[in-house]
Amino acid sequence: MESPTALDDSMKKNKRKALGQHFLIKRNILKKIVNVIDPQPEDLIIEIGAGKGALTFPLAKKGSRVIAIERDSSLVPYLKKYVFPNLTILECDVLQVNFKDLVQKKRAKIVGNLPYAISSPLLFKVLKDKDLFSACTFLLQKEVAQRLCAHPGTKKYAPISILFQNYFVTRLHIHIPSSSFYPAPKVESALVLLQRRPQPCYFLSDQERFHKFLKGTFRSRRKKLKNNLKNLHFPESDIRKALNICGIDEGLRPEQVSLSQFVALFEALHPDNVL
Repeated sequence: MESPTALDDSMKKNKRKALGQHFLIKRNILKKIVNVIDPQPEDLIIEIGAGKGALTFPLAKKGSRVIAIERDSSLVPYLKKYVFPNLTILECDVLQVNFKDLVQKKRAKIVGNLPYAISSPLLFKVLKDKDLFSACTFLLQKEVAQRLCAHPGTKKYAPISILFQNYFVTRLHIHIPSSSFYPAPKVESALVLLQRRPQPCYFLSDQERFHKFLKGTFRSRRKKLKNNLKNLHFPESDIRKALNICGIDEGLRPEQVSLSQFVALFEALHPDNVL
């Protein structure tokens, strides 16, 4: 029979596994991340997944106001042991947080080692509240980071590339091996910096509709763009006309089409939409 301590440790381990927690343990990499974040005394920094404070405390020591969000109740007492007047610990699910309540006067920086299980909904939550953030520095599964930074003509280019690059300058900084974490994940990670553009490349009056349009055009990557558009139930005559207006070759696949061309194509096929 297991001892109470062993049972407690096992339960904590299983809970962290369920939460998708992998703690970064390499100090040299942590230093690089702090340098990329570039915390300043006047900054408000929201950290997602404070964990054991490996990033939280260095950021607070730089003088920035830090709001650290941690869902695991077993870690919160440890985080609160170290008192910084500029550090606030919130025990909650970040997907339920209203960022507007935290960012009131000026844009904030948002940072974190994002749990793989929630990285996609969390990224789109950030995209929805994009006007609140001046920069986002995230540790992500390498493939997700590559998609955020991918350019037309590459295999990683996807709807998420287009949506984020319309509003952010995306930059992939460093690849991080799984051995840098405990417990070690089965995939590698990468650090990505998203810097908010002063103005978006293109103003979209209906981003949700544009997102659905992009998802439809990428549904079958091996198919030509025009064939994916047919599956979205656009008349073939409208598709041919729109492609011609936008200067898009009918033989192109979706990953070969630029952001500007996608916006123009969306506008041409949705004449009721004002962009």
